[in-house]
Amino acid sequence: MDTALQGSPDKRKVINSLMSGALAGAVAKTAVAPLDRTKIIFQVSANRFSAKEAYRLIYRTYLNDGFLSLWRGNSATMVRVIPYAAIQFCAHEEYKQLLGSYYGFHGKTLTPLPRFIAGSLAGTTAAMLTYPLDLVRARMAVTPKEMYSNILHVFIRISREEGLKTLYRGFAPTILGVIPYAGLSFFTYESLKKLHADHSGRAQPYPLERLAFGACAGLIGQSASYPLDVVRRRMQTAGVMGHVYGSILPTMREIIREEGLIRGLYKGLSMNWVKGPIAVGISFTTFDLTQILLRKLQISTNIER
Repeated sequence: MDTALQGSPDKRKVINSLMSGALAGAVAKTAVAPLDRTKIIFQVSANRFSAKEAYRLIYRTYLNDGFLSLWRGNSATMVRVIPYAAIQFCAHEEYKQLLGSYYGFHGKTLTPLPRFIAGSLAGTTAAMLTYPLDLVRARMAVTPKEMYSNILHVFIRISREEGLKTLYRGFAPTILGVIPYAGLSFFTYESLKKLHADHSGRAQPYPLERLAFGACAGLIGQSASYPLDVVRRRMQTAGVMGHVYGSILPTMREIIREEGLIRGLYKGLSMNWVKGPIAVGISFTTFDLTQILLRKLQISTNIER
């Protein structure tokens, strides 16, 4: 009986984290979907990136295919990002608890290294479980509507024409990239919240402060892992872009040889400095505020009972 009573709050906590994470991912990615799609198109092509060219591409897409075409591939993004964000945020809460118990920080804020480890493990767990959906989303973003009609069609055509193992092409750079990205993002956000609490005397930051902390987290995390993001996109879309890429290092060498170090491996980074902080800021803020709201609703429900 006691175990059942103890298990119930734990289950509720996990469900709350999953729901909050799913909502956070969906809201954040939908907000920046046109910028994300534009970034992927530049990442997988040899065309030189500039803010002017990015604007032209967005405007051309709007004129030729209509306003909603700017969100092409967003359905695939949602199919991937909802489970990804739900798993990542939920896993982060669980890893924080596990590492807190291991290092003896019961109920307290983790020290810097465990804070980074918790974020890295959360990102790695989510990426491993949802990777094929990320590849499908990248394919839909860079191909015309006639090539793939829907998400299921992408899976079927890739499996039939390129083999099932293609669904995990680019997996290695994804995992190598997600370790610093998720680790630094969660580490920065949690650290800024702790600094704020220590200096302001307020346990909870205001929503705008959360957005600013999340924006800083996104800027640092994405800048650190960006070259690997370019490599994984090239590997994911090789089958439809007329290229053959092997493993990480040969892909990097080819990009550098053809396009240069900065123009190749950091192509679209300036757009990511706009898109990334907005997305990560919205994501962390939505997660925290949804968690707070769900806790309040459960407390009021318990009082009424």
